[in-house]
Amino acid sequence: MLLDTLNSDLVAAMKSKDKEKLAVLRMLKTALTNERIKLGHDLTSADEINVLSSQVKQRREAVTEFRQAGRDDLADQNEAEIKVIETYLPKQLSADEINALVDEVIKNVGATSKADFGKVMKTLMPQVKGKADGSLVKQVVQSKLN
Repeated sequence: MLLDTLNSDLVAAMKSKDKEKLAVLRMLKTALTNERIKLGHDLTSADEINVLSSQVKQRREAVTEFRQAGRDDLADQNEAEIKVIETYLPKQLSADEINALVDEVIKNVGATSKADFGKVMKTLMPQVKGKADGSLVKQVVQSKLN
């Protein structure tokens, strides 16, 4: 279970005095606990991946905002946090793998135009959840349907 892994990694980070990793692990543990309380039951693997994916998404958005505001120090900090969080997510799909999946889904749902975007995304997103950045998947689908 992810919470057990986080707890053991938390202890290791404390022993090695890795303050940055320790802070991220505490935040992840809190986010998972809050989600468990919100749902009212123990988290499934899919729930855990959703929480981690949400944390990564928040940080990616923050990086963009910080870069636009000229705050590279905060953007770098968020990028470091993303790297820690991604170690607990499933292996990320490569651009080629995403393209192949998009092509397969477009063929399977019979998509031919931008009007079919919703059908493609509805079928595709459960397959890539936690394995690929949603905005990247969206861009690939849009470019192939144009």
